[in-house]
Amino acid sequence: MNMTRREFMMKAAAGTAGLAAAGKTLTGESAAGHRVLGANDKIRVGLVGFSDRLRSSLIPPFQAYADELGFEIVAVADLWGRRRDEGVAFMKEKTGRTIEAVRNTEELYAKVKPDAVIISTADFQHALLTAEAVRAGCDVYCEKPFAETMADARAALAAVRETGKIVQIGSQRRSGANYAAACEFIQSGRFGAITMVEMSWNVNQPGRWRRPALVAAIREEDTDWKRYLLNRPEAAWDPRKYLEYRLFWPYSSGIPGQWMCHQIDTVHWFTGLPHPRSVAANGGVYAWKDGRTNFDTMTAVLDYGPLDDPATGFQVVYSSRMHNSAGGVKEWYFSNGGKLDLDKNTVTPEGGMRQDAASDMGMKANLLESFELPQEKAETAADTGGDPTTSAHVRNWMQCVRDRKTPHADVLAGYHHAIAVIMTTAALRTGERVTFDEAAQEVMAGGKAFRY
Repeated sequence: MNMTRREFMMKAAAGTAGLAAAGKTLTGESAAGHRVLGANDKIRVGLVGFSDRLRSSLIPPFQAYADELGFEIVAVADLWGRRRDEGVAFMKEKTGRTIEAVRNTEELYAKVKPDAVIISTADFQHALLTAEAVRAGCDVYCEKPFAETMADARAALAAVRETGKIVQIGSQRRSGANYAAACEFIQSGRFGAITMVEMSWNVNQPGRWRRPALVAAIREEDTDWKRYLLNRPEAAWDPRKYLEYRLFWPYSSGIPGQWMCHQIDTVHWFTGLPHPRSVAANGGVYAWKDGRTNFDTMTAVLDYGPLDDPATGFQVVYSSRMHNSAGGVKEWYFSNGGKLDLDKNTVTPEGGMRQDAASDMGMKANLLESFELPQEKAETAADTGGDPTTSAHVRNWMQCVRDRKTPHADVLAGYHHAIAVIMTTAALRTGERVTFDEAAQEVMAGGKAFRY
């Protein structure tokens, strides 16, 4: 398959009228040659990228529900021959069946013609591969982050809207019972107005996102480096940027795209606000000086509130470090009456306005009653096998592909967390206070649209 990067980009971003029209349902014959599915037909799924997370955290729940919901994995597409072989061997071990291995997505859609795909590739590829998949007539489970640039995010959002395909973004907190209960509590008004949010994600892992053994083993001739780059600038072969891409911009934003996107998505979900009004951030590579260009430490302050009422709103303070795990992972929501803690899954009056302080101002005490949310916790380790929220999230996607309902984390959830991620990346990389141009749907830094 000799499609150039430019041809792929044009196809993914624009598509054709035939594919866009044909991708609206799973029950009609598409221009890509997809079969007509009956209620009892199995939904054939292709794996786009055979990643560590896919094998440890996504395939196990998929297989747990596959027979019940009528799904089967039929193919794996990966640019690296080693990963293709691993995918075939893994599925043979799990199912006893031999799935097809193809070199790239173009072959997948032309040769295998799956009904749906699971996308688990490098971060910067997610949005464009989603656009390509829905235009080929497929429903999509796409790992987060949805996009690392606004151009990619807009292209994918347009493709999904045009085709009407089912897309679930891998923001699995939206399938967690504790998060759903927190959302209901906040939206009911019982929590009161959010006045502040504090979030952190701290680890002490010098090897996080490193793959030294694989970097030493891979050869350029065993993969397709030019196709891997998609719309990123032309660059010489670099096995680290292929396998350790999370350490290098513009292939990943690192901490914002990997960790912050999960947590900031809850802010959007709980409040209905689509993105920050502004972001200021700072960071650096302070500990792990291994050639990476993405920071190992960062802090961002994100301003949220109604776009037409700058006097109303709240701050989100997000911090993360990769060299000391004290404090761990936290998500704390504050109101005048207390605190919602999504690490302990509790609501308490901690920090609320007590009578002694209220009386001085002729006011009444404001203290929340303590209670517990469902004691379910989203796993945050690199290997999240057995995470109940991920399992529920995969099942929700599979069910929605069957019944054509909107999944928990639809394409707009991904689009909105992408805006927050890109705004934070822009603030980190430019040092500017970053805003969002609503009309142009562009992230603005220093009066200019942010680009890599």
